[in-house]
Amino acid sequence: MEGRSTALTALLVLIICTGSTQSASCCVKNMVLRGKLSCQRLLGYSFQTINNSCDIKSVIFHLPARFLCAEPTDSKTQKLMQCIDERKRKSTPIPQQGSTTTTAA
Repeated sequence: MEGRSTALTALLVLIICTGSTQSASCCVKNMVLRGKLSCQRLLGYSFQTINNSCDIKSVIFHLPARFLCAEPTDSKTQKLMQCIDERKRKSTPIPQQGSTTTTAA
């Protein structure tokens, strides 16, 4: 029982320390997007800016179970970002101005 609690404590310390370091989630090199990377496979994207631990600008594409760092100024990167934005716009209903929702009492 004591060994199990020691292992659990060590795991908890490791998770806390790893979660607090920014370098664990930092792109260190951008990929040149070649070949076929389907917009439909991408879950989304985020931006990495230059800060204390990240020294390059990057667009981070979110794929199932992994991330892909891409050059923000690359035309393929720009096209994929536009595709994701359009897909999200189409799937998110826009409430009409002045409309009200009523519920039956």
